[in-house]
Amino acid sequence: MPSDVENAVLIVGSVALDSVETPSGIAERALGGAATYSSVAASFFSPVRLVGVVGEDFPKEHVAYLTSRGSDIRGHQTIPGGKTFHWKGSYEGDMNQANTIATELNVFKDFRPQLPEDYRSSPYVFLANIDPDLQLQVLRQMTSLRLAACDTMNFWITGKRDALIEVLKRVNVAFMNDAEIRQLTGETNLARAAAKVHDLGPSHVIVKKGEHGAVMYCSGTVCFMAASYPLTDIADPTGAGDSFAGGFVGHIARTGDLSEPNLRRAVIYGSTLASFNVQDFSLNRFKRLTVKEIDERYEEFRRIVHFDPL
Repeated sequence: MPSDVENAVLIVGSVALDSVETPSGIAERALGGAATYSSVAASFFSPVRLVGVVGEDFPKEHVAYLTSRGSDIRGHQTIPGGKTFHWKGSYEGDMNQANTIATELNVFKDFRPQLPEDYRSSPYVFLANIDPDLQLQVLRQMTSLRLAACDTMNFWITGKRDALIEVLKRVNVAFMNDAEIRQLTGETNLARAAAKVHDLGPSHVIVKKGEHGAVMYCSGTVCFMAASYPLTDIADPTGAGDSFAGGFVGHIARTGDLSEPNLRRAVIYGSTLASFNVQDFSLNRFKRLTVKEIDERYEEFRRIVHFDPL
């Protein structure tokens, strides 16, 4: 069934099979992808419309899981005879940095987002880490946006800089990690780098700093920062940034509140979802996660950082 247009989040990006090795173990061809992590995180708060592409080898149980989260997948494509995007990587020592062993784009190489007509009136959109030209194609089809957010990576900053700049002109919120924003702007100082990105278009720039949390810049100056939730054990950091973004946008869509205090709450909710994600491989922790657990950790997070949104 079509999701409720009043608070539906459209998420466009990669759906993948990941092979990951960390000090905690190994996962082979497990459910992954930026759109997957962000859509599941957002689904704890709001209806999700997921747009991605997979091959015929994509396990049916993964499709069943996505739909069990209430995701509308009418815009999700399965290519007959095709193979799903596969990423293989490892983490050794520094759990903030993945070592890529292999990237097999497969059907994702020719991905062209197909938006059902009613998807175009979605009020909230998160453009996960995909080709900026595709992000632009989606933005040009949207008719009733209240908030648009995007993510990117060093590959697009190097190879598709002009298109990425055009995307940034059209979004309200930009997510980047500290290395990416420095690469894009040429600034080593994060405050100056965020100010430069703000000048391109986004009213809010959120710099993800891994285990050191996140910093939100409003109109080019710091308006909020939060440490990551303290964990003693991290099984798999894959998808943490995507889970953060999904939790952030999902909370905004749930409340319909674009005020600065609520954006601060969204940062805490995003960090909360990311903290759960890293506790197990793939989306296994999300599969056991309850709203009660999210709310309890959010309140604990607020206590730890002495957070008062007002």
